[in-house]
Amino acid sequence: MDKTKIWYLENFSMLQVLEPEEIKMMDSLAIMSDVPKKQVLYFSEDSANSVFLLKKGKVKISKISHDGREMIMAILGPGEVFGELSISGQEKREEIAEVTEDAVICKVKIEDFENMMAKNPKFNFEVTKLIGFRLKKVQNRLQNLVFKTSEQRVKSFILEMAEELGRSIAGEENQKVVELKLTHEDIAKLTATSRQTVTSVFSDLEKEGTIKYDRRRIYIKDQEALKK
Repeated sequence: MDKTKIWYLENFSMLQVLEPEEIKMMDSLAIMSDVPKKQVLYFSEDSANSVFLLKKGKVKISKISHDGREMIMAILGPGEVFGELSISGQEKREEIAEVTEDAVICKVKIEDFENMMAKNPKFNFEVTKLIGFRLKKVQNRLQNLVFKTSEQRVKSFILEMAEELGRSIAGEENQKVVELKLTHEDIAKLTATSRQTVTSVFSDLEKEGTIKYDRRRIYIKDQEALKK
């Protein structure tokens, strides 16, 4: 038995509600593979027949508009699950999943995943909660597009990253650091703004002492200022 793969599975928070025998069952069903940077895992309109678990690396989830513009829906890191909307009845993918950093990914067939959900109510709840969380994020982004200016959307993005991925800085109250390799172009696509707008907002925030940014990480020095 591949103990490395079991270790990977056990370290997904969503899977920690499974019993040891169920983890072994998931291990036997999951196909683990090393996926190089820039490889596309699926395109829109591909069959939605699998769920993916990301152990290492980064994956970009995006959509392409009719006029060819890319909108990034999410940048996922280790411990995240994606392709989960296939569980809620989605038959065709509506987005593109592309590896942006060399990744280790486990792939589970949708019918196997659903069987695990049926056998374990706690696991069913965790998966349902994940789907609800993702849908809420999409709804919030749509509301931001309607009700917030481009500057406010960039600030909201930084704040969201601080709350979801931020690590507290020892001895510094209200300060966090987010380890996330994103270009201004990436952030623009995540916030439906322009690269020039992101550059301008980041520059202003740095001058104000609200953040510090070096392309590999964002230091958030004043979270309250981002809410204004």
